[in-house]
Formats: sequence, C-alpha cells, structure tokens
Amino acid sequence: MKIMRPVALAALTASLATPALADRQETIYLNPFAGFQLFDDKRDLSETGTFGVGVEYRFLPRWSVEAVYSRADADRKYVAGESEFQELRIDGTYYFAGPDAAWNPYVSLGAGHAEFGVGDTISYTTAGTDHEETRVNVGVGFRYNVSDSISIRGDLREFYGIDESTFDTMASLGLSWAFTRTVAASKPAPAPEPAPAPAPADSDGDGVPDNRDQCPNTPAGVQVDSRGCPVDSDGDGVPDYRDECPNTAAGATVDERGCEGVTETVETIELRVQFPTNSSVIDATFDNEIRRVADFMAEYPETTVEIAGHSDSIGDAEYNRFLSQRRAEAVANRLTTVLGIDPDRVSAMGYGEAEPIASNDTAAGRAQNRRVEARIQVSR
Repeated sequence: MKIMRPVALAALTASLATPALADRQETIYLNPFAGFQLFDDKRDLSETGTFGVGVEYRFLPRWSVEAVYSRADADRKYVAGESEFQELRIDGTYYFAGPDAAWNPYVSLGAGHAEFGVGDTISYTTAGTDHEETRVNVGVGFRYNVSDSISIRGDLREFYGIDESTFDTMASLGLSWAFTRTVAASKPAPAPEPAPAPAPADSDGDGVPDNRDQCPNTPAGVQVDSRGCPVDSDGDGVPDYRDECPNTAAGATVDERGCEGVTETVETIELRVQFPTNSSVIDATFDNEIRRVADFMAEYPETTVEIAGHSDSIGDAEYNRFLSQRRAEAVANRLTTVLGIDPDRVSAMGYGEAEPIASNDTAAGRAQNRRVEARIQVSR
C-alpha cells in the first residue's frame, strides 16, 4: 500500500484547475461509508472494519473539501484486548471529470486528529496505543453517479502518523446523497450608454439648425429649402407663401406679390374691423370703415388693393396664419360684393404673426399686431 503515496501525490500536483464557467454548480454530498483498515505493525492493532460519514462541499466542478468522521474497535494483535479508534479529518479532493459525467475518478489529500484507546480501561504499553496523534493522508478513488442525487463512492487511502512515523491503509465503499444548486456568475455592470448629443439649436423651428440657417427668422410653418430659406418654386424672388402668381415665366419682372409688372404700394389704410374670438365672420357693422377703401379706389381707378390680415404670436403659428387669411378674405368679400369694387382689383393675404408692428411681449403690442390693412397699389 505504501507504493500508492508517491503516485497519488504526483497526480495531485499535476492537476489543473477547472476553467471558470459562466454559471457553476455547488453540491453538498452526505457520504456514509464502511471500510477495512490495516494498521501499521507498530500499533499492535489487527486489521478491522471502520465506519464513518463525511460531509463534502463540491464548490467547483472539479474541486471539493470534505469533513470526515470515522471510528473502529480494533483487536490487539500481540496481546489480549481491544482498542477504540476514532478520527476527525479534513480532505481536499480533485475530480478528473465534471459532476455531469457518470464516472468521476479523483485524488485526495488531507489531515486529521486521531485517537487510539479512547475509553479503554486496559493499560497498554505497546507503542502507538492509548494516545492521540496527527495523521495526514493521500487517497485515490472514484464516484459513480447512479442518478442526479445518488452516487457510489470507492476510496483507497494511505495515512501517515506524524508522531510515531506509522503508515495505515484503508479501503472503503459508500453510498452518497447529493444536494445541488446552480449559482449564477456575477455579471459585470453594463457600460453606461453614451449621453445623446444635444440637438443643434433651431431658433425659428424650420428644421434647419442655426449654424446652417441662412434665413434665421423664417415665419413658422413656411416650407424652407436646405439653407433654411422659404421655398421659391418659380424663382421669381417671391417665396411661395407670398406668391400670388406661382408660375411666373423665368426671368420675368414681378411685383411683391410675385406677379408680372411692378406693383407699388402707394397707400396703406388700417381698418378698424373687429372679429369675434376665433372667428372670421363680419356683417354690415363695419361697412363704413371698409368704404374708406372703396372710395379711394373709386377715385383712383388704376389702383388695386391687397387686404392683408395679421395676428399676434399667441397660439399656433399656422392656425394664426389660417385665421388671418380668412379674416382678410371676409373684408375683401365685403369690398367686392356690398361696396361694388371689381374683384379683379382686390386680393387677400393672411400673414399671421409674420409681420408684427409692435412687441408681442405686451398686451398693448399684441393688440396692435391684430390688424387688417388695405394696401393700395399701382402697377408701373
């Protein structure tokens, strides 16, 4: 039996640790066993049956540590009598296969505290009896997994008694019960997501950032090009949102309405016309005010007029433009139907909040901006 010690020690020294897994299993085995122990001749003890139990913690797939208690009642070999034996030891074990394999051969190394002659009333004089000592051990064996929870274990182990330089050998066989749990590996904290870059400033809200906007004060809701300037589809210099003649021939000279010929505004008459809230409906109440425009145009038959509607900046800009357009059309309609001006001489345009004449930051300024103007024009 002594031959196995250097072999087992060499195998244990040559073993390599199992690489870490993402998740790992932890198993606790309850290992009762029965064995047959051969004592060194110095102990004056006959070979005898030994019984014990171990609690083994398999903390990695191929590594475990085990606490073992064993005891025996051994006959004296050369004189009459018997001696009790008991030991408590700690063993470290390396398995050559993972816990999922059917066969798990292993090597083991440990140390413990042994007592001989405990409780015996006979006084022994033979060396090695009736005393305590430290024993180290090395072993080889196998575990055969019958099922996930039950396995058979066979073990062959050599013990070295440090005090008396003795060698004892034990072979054992046992039945084990396994209690297993899976431990999830700790995951590194995810890297923080980069903070989103702040959106470039777009002061006039036309979709073109200020650092590329060549027309930084575009009225709200107006379609713009890649430079941030109002679209001018026919290229006549009058943006589409103000162009009353959208298909002017290329190169033609146009007026401020985008129409051919040069139109000059010669008179602007501000009309004191009041509309109900969110309404564009008026009646004869304001005909005398609108008649000022009709009289001027009757005196100067070569003129035309643009009825321009304006609003303050409270509310949605596109809605304000729409409402100012409807109000301008309502005034123009009174001018052409009730007051008899030729419809060809009258146009209506809603500018919304695009052309303020006062600050929208005060109530008085906003009141001035809510206005209707008659722009008397002459074509040259």
